[in-house]
Amino acid sequence: MTMFPTIRVAAIQATPVILNADGCVDKAVRLLHKAADRGAQLAVLPECFIPLYPSNAWARGASGFGGWDGLWERLWANSVDVPGPRLDRIVAVCRERELFCVLGVNERESKRPGTLYNTVIYLGPSGLLARHRKLMPTQHERLFHGIGAGDDMAVVSAAGARVGGLICWENRMPLARYQVYRGGPQIWVAPTADDSDAWLASMRHIAIESGAFVVSVPQFIPAAAFPDDFPVSLPPDKEVFGRGGAAVIEPSSGEVIAGPLYDEEGIVEAECDLRVGLHAKRWFDSVGHYSREDVLAHEMGDPNERAE
Repeated sequence: MTMFPTIRVAAIQATPVILNADGCVDKAVRLLHKAADRGAQLAVLPECFIPLYPSNAWARGASGFGGWDGLWERLWANSVDVPGPRLDRIVAVCRERELFCVLGVNERESKRPGTLYNTVIYLGPSGLLARHRKLMPTQHERLFHGIGAGDDMAVVSAAGARVGGLICWENRMPLARYQVYRGGPQIWVAPTADDSDAWLASMRHIAIESGAFVVSVPQFIPAAAFPDDFPVSLPPDKEVFGRGGAAVIEPSSGEVIAGPLYDEEGIVEAECDLRVGLHAKRWFDSVGHYSREDVLAHEMGDPNERAE
């Protein structure tokens, strides 16, 4: 096998079956089969696809002690154990279709009921390849999710490529990016809830900085997707809680080669020739000849201090 094959990737922009983990798994299974039918070798789904991302548009009220127990209980009941039986169904699809999958979930620990984590999991024909818990939940997310330990940032081998990445605004953390860059990712996965133009600009920068193809997968969540018995009130005048923006970006110049897809569900696909990343690193290798760790990695002291 060549070290630099061409990998077909699929960014699956899908709306979760809100607060219904089994429904989310059913939908993921259907979409993964669809992506495989179209030749995908690596498929990526959004942040917290199972069973819901706590949107800033309605989740800020969780800072109060009262009134949110119903949502918390249903969110916990519809989260996933890693590994666990809900993920086993997705692994079965990966095994059947020779497919690799990156999936954002709310993670629980049934043996110790309590804290949830914003987690991305890597699955393949052999089963669970890796798990990464978000290092620092963003603002309102801290009301729902615990803090990741940071010991799970390795790059994995998937579909003939080195695959790694970060969750949503972890991608804004320079030292976190650098830690993953050290693993030499050739494809960078970025499940997210950010649908802004600034996010796409960040993804283009990361493609250049990492020398990897970036697969960015935001969420598309219309208000109509929320069930009638959703436990907390939604803003009455808001029709969309995530407009999407799935895209694939190449590493030589940060060009968007597929997408962005907005305002609908869909699958954004691209062929990723890994030689492009190799050639890009001839010019700029952020953890190689352009790193200068000998100068920048040691403690340099307080720049505000002056010698007397």
